[in-house]
Amino acid sequence: MIRLRGAFTALITPMKETGEVDYSGFRRLIKFQIEEGIDGLVPLGTTGETPALEQEESDALTQIAVEEAQGRVPVIVGTGSNSTKHTIEKTKQARSLGADAALVVTPYYNKPNDGGLLRHFEAVAAEGGLPVIIYNIASRTGRNIPPLLMERLSRIPGIIGVKESSGDITQMGDIIRDVAARRKAEGKSFGVLSGDDGFTLPLLALGGDGVVSVISNLVPGKLAALTKAGLEGNFEVCRRLHYELLPFIKAAFIETNPIPIKTAMTWAGLPGGPVRLPLGPLSKNSEGLLKAALGDLGFAADR
Repeated sequence: MIRLRGAFTALITPMKETGEVDYSGFRRLIKFQIEEGIDGLVPLGTTGETPALEQEESDALTQIAVEEAQGRVPVIVGTGSNSTKHTIEKTKQARSLGADAALVVTPYYNKPNDGGLLRHFEAVAAEGGLPVIIYNIASRTGRNIPPLLMERLSRIPGIIGVKESSGDITQMGDIIRDVAARRKAEGKSFGVLSGDDGFTLPLLALGGDGVVSVISNLVPGKLAALTKAGLEGNFEVCRRLHYELLPFIKAAFIETNPIPIKTAMTWAGLPGGPVRLPLGPLSKNSEGLLKAALGDLGFAADR
């Protein structure tokens, strides 16, 4: 069973100007992540533009991530959809390609009730063949998972944690105290990872386990150091890194993720490239803020 602790990168999917997936760029990105000390890789999430990918592209990206990781860090593949059957199929496929765990988003658009959510995650955990991390992000799915329901979900065999993107620090604290701590007392691990870069420090201060980060595509070493410091209780270092990164965190979400981070990666000379429709390029009004934030981090925003 993998340990959900540290900084995990929600990987972008680099693309060529033609719109094709840049597989060699993806390999380069993963090598960069591992060399910089990241704790885990999360391909095929929101940041990876998964809804715009073909299945064969998703499979190829999973295979490359597993090959390049070589077991040095866990590969957690996004397999969620708004179809339970489809999610199970995608999770089985990720397992066959060597993934270590599945990140499963709350079914979106359907807005399932509590009973439906329980049955959905039970089915995926039982039939998918991989440990499951719940991805709670109501801003994209239209359905929050509150602490009482998360407590019930945490008791399902095979569910090992949550990527908490509710944006509610009180809810995060309740999940750490009332869910993760109870499972720990019972001898079961339940990891709580922030799904928002800006909440990494407060979540660690509350006793959480780390972050699934967007900005670590560009600065994996700094996110790994920030998270390590927080987990070790060194909040002087954790705060310093938080405030150093905060302008870039804000700039990275000035428009819909992953538009700004892919733009920043391209400007910094790393694999990035364009986004796919229905996303569009970064607006001219946002370019100045993003360039300034990159400059503060020591990157020249060349175009």
